[in-house]
Amino acid sequence: MLNRLVIPARRLLPTHTFARGVSVLVGGTAGAQLLAIAAAPLLTRLYAPEDFGLLAVYGGLLALFTVVASGRYQLAIPLPETQREAAEVLALSLAVVAMTTLLALLLVLLGGKALAEALGVPSLNRWLWLLPLGVAFAGGYQAVSHWAVRTRAFSALASTRIKQSLALLAIQLVASPLGGGGLLLGHAAGQGAGTLTLARPAVSAIGEHRVTAAGMWAAACRYRKFPLLSSWSGLFNTLGKQLPPLLFAALFSPVAAGLYALAHRVLAMPMTLIGEAVGKVFFASAAEAHRQGELGQLVARVHAILAQLAIPPVLILIAVGPDLFALVFGERWREAGEFARWMAPWLYLVFITSPLSHLFSVLERQGQGLIFQSLLLGVRVAAIAIGALRDDLLLTVALFSLGSAACWTGFLVWIARLTDNPPRVLATATLTALGWGVALLAPLLAASWLAPVWLPWSAALLLSAVLLGVRYVFLLRRAYQ
Repeated sequence: MLNRLVIPARRLLPTHTFARGVSVLVGGTAGAQLLAIAAAPLLTRLYAPEDFGLLAVYGGLLALFTVVASGRYQLAIPLPETQREAAEVLALSLAVVAMTTLLALLLVLLGGKALAEALGVPSLNRWLWLLPLGVAFAGGYQAVSHWAVRTRAFSALASTRIKQSLALLAIQLVASPLGGGGLLLGHAAGQGAGTLTLARPAVSAIGEHRVTAAGMWAAACRYRKFPLLSSWSGLFNTLGKQLPPLLFAALFSPVAAGLYALAHRVLAMPMTLIGEAVGKVFFASAAEAHRQGELGQLVARVHAILAQLAIPPVLILIAVGPDLFALVFGERWREAGEFARWMAPWLYLVFITSPLSHLFSVLERQGQGLIFQSLLLGVRVAAIAIGALRDDLLLTVALFSLGSAACWTGFLVWIARLTDNPPRVLATATLTALGWGVALLAPLLAASWLAPVWLPWSAALLLSAVLLGVRYVFLLRRAYQ
């Protein structure tokens, strides 16, 4: 069924390689996001904030394992010039995933109960058996999806996104009587949905090129910077992202973790997946652009596109975040909207810069990436510590978000220098996107800040959404020219 939709849609795609790749992946991502957005208001009424807190803690643990599941060797799969060497890196990645899964299983068997109690969620212990399963699914998907990036099988990647969302949401809806465990079951199962589609050509390539242990060892040595440096960089980055739900549950309550988790999920899910889609295509194109001396132009173009997409939603959340969350998810989630106000600028910067972070791998500057992630982690730990000492949850979220935003701003300036882009080029693109955002959202901003009685904020939101839709259609048509 998915193929019947995807194959005819290819005729509508732009002919430019980069735009075509982004269009395919973003199309699949958009379908997955529409499913998630449609189900979110129902999930927030079936599950309580503490249930989402349980999911946040489990998801944090899974993310920490997943980011190093393959030793980051999967990032090296698109880099080799020959298919044989790439197949050796792929086989190496899958072997490391198997070892990481075994470590996760040992952790659950030997210290699962103590871990759940230390994190402030003893009820998690009965569901920790899902952790090694999730590691195997997510780690395997990372490896085979990067092989798909190398072979530019973007349509297959797009369809797996939809399959993952369908599986995740179906299980979470059906398993709601289990409480938080239903959310965990769906999350774990969703990681593996659609992986088989990508695994078949990847495994076939390993057999076709007769990958040997000696070849895998040579690949491990050739790309050793990925586990030695990039893995730590990725771990620090993920740890920084997962600190709030993990520590909020331990220092405040599972409810606090659940409120933060929903706000982060609503903001980060579309930004992360669309940014990831752009990032995969950028990664596939950046190495060639670097060799041809066109990397700076590619970076500037990607940044401008992402800024145009992201600024309007950020302005909406700042203007009416609490009211919007209460309307969509229910009144008990209003505080999550307050969190979203502070988190929006930070996640905007993550959205426009995270796809460009692949430059660390393309230019093999993993050491500098490690330094940046170490600094970011330190700032985040300090922010949470200050907020916890003041026993103020909102202050903790605000400090965490502002500190993270400052670090990512510095990262964007570093990217500009690294790619010989004058800072004014990126600044001009940002200001242009901001001007368009303010103009398109003028009715909503007027209704929320000036409170005109003739234009309720909900009606203003609808009017601004129509204007924004017209703008996005224009941007889409320009991309297809």
